[in-house]
Amino acid sequence: MEIRRDKYINDLKIRMNNGAIKVITGIRRVGKSYILFRLFYKYLIELGTPEDRIIRIALDDDQNEELRDAEALSKYIRSLVKDKTKEYYIFLDEIQLAITEEELKNENSYIKVFSVLNGLLHLENIDIYVTGSNSKFLSSDILTEFRGRGDEIHVLPLTFAEFMQTYNGDVYHGWAEYITYGGLPFTLTMQTDEQKEKYLQNLFNETYVKDILSRNRITKSQELDSLIDILASSIGSLTNPNKLENKFKSVIGSSISANTIVKYISILQDSFIVSEVSRYDIKGKKHIGAIKKYYFEDVGLRNARLNFRQIEESHIMENVIYNELRYRGYNVDVGVVERREPTDSAKRVYYEVDFVANKGSRRYYIQSALSIPDIEKEKQESNSLNCINDSFGKLIVVKDVVKPHMNDKGILTVGLFDFLLNKEILQF
Repeated sequence: MEIRRDKYINDLKIRMNNGAIKVITGIRRVGKSYILFRLFYKYLIELGTPEDRIIRIALDDDQNEELRDAEALSKYIRSLVKDKTKEYYIFLDEIQLAITEEELKNENSYIKVFSVLNGLLHLENIDIYVTGSNSKFLSSDILTEFRGRGDEIHVLPLTFAEFMQTYNGDVYHGWAEYITYGGLPFTLTMQTDEQKEKYLQNLFNETYVKDILSRNRITKSQELDSLIDILASSIGSLTNPNKLENKFKSVIGSSISANTIVKYISILQDSFIVSEVSRYDIKGKKHIGAIKKYYFEDVGLRNARLNFRQIEESHIMENVIYNELRYRGYNVDVGVVERREPTDSAKRVYYEVDFVANKGSRRYYIQSALSIPDIEKEKQESNSLNCINDSFGKLIVVKDVVKPHMNDKGILTVGLFDFLLNKEILQF
């Protein structure tokens, strides 16, 4: 089974020989090694690159155990770069294994291996690509360790379109599977629901959480667990640290502070478990307040965290649309738009726009709706978009099967599957 992940191969193509270390980040089991060692390797071979000029080192292979010393790794790579007139491609998988136990004990544990990688950049005929799967290499602050010499390619779980490449069924059954078990590629190889559920639950609890606790030296693991559960139970809901603090006090009797909650959420973001989305005042053209929304990198992991008990399609659909926008390269906010009541100009009503998606000079305002069964519901979903006076695209994505159509106010309504499977849908 081969899943095409063309976006990431294209991301790597346009970064070839740019003088930076290409750092492939993402949660565990998202397919980083597969993209680099299989798909991108295949591309280089098809270009005519000789195999001996693609140096692939998987540090989790016990045959490469001696290369887990950073200096030995550097020496070995340099020994293979024999022709200074030819371009060499260096693939390093699980690079964090080139760090000793002693180095892990101090705050500067990663400086040595990063120094080695930066040193290799002085060889003008090599192009370096690395992946890693511990919490440091899942962390969004990794590029600072390369002192401006790193170029990140962040890998998301499979989109619905990628998922459907190998799913043996129609889009409706595929959607039901996808919103339950998410887009981690390995789940597609499993035959039973029990296998998938156990895999995702173990991955979240035994790998992600333990890794976060270890890296960040968190002693109050119960409070972190509770925070994850709260965020998982309320995807797409507006909240803030003070509100969460009050919930901790009233529900579980915890005295955790709002500052600690902010710290824990930051850790979850840095580990790519959740994404934080800010509110944006559309008319005022500014971000507002501390109220945020949180979405999960993978909806299957979110469901696993809740033991598959809260699979609310409307909220998960919103999460999927958010991830799809990120995959397509958009920066995403939650929109807020103000309207004065016609009968009372002093009275202000605030409407929420699910997503404000920006990429370069392009912007789209997007509403997610599970169903629009009647005129009243259509009016409700359109209210916020009708309050926006600029000329950017306005879109309602609905789970119902509908033919794409635009009303007289310029609002395009499209079906969910058209949105997820047609990359050109945002071209109006």
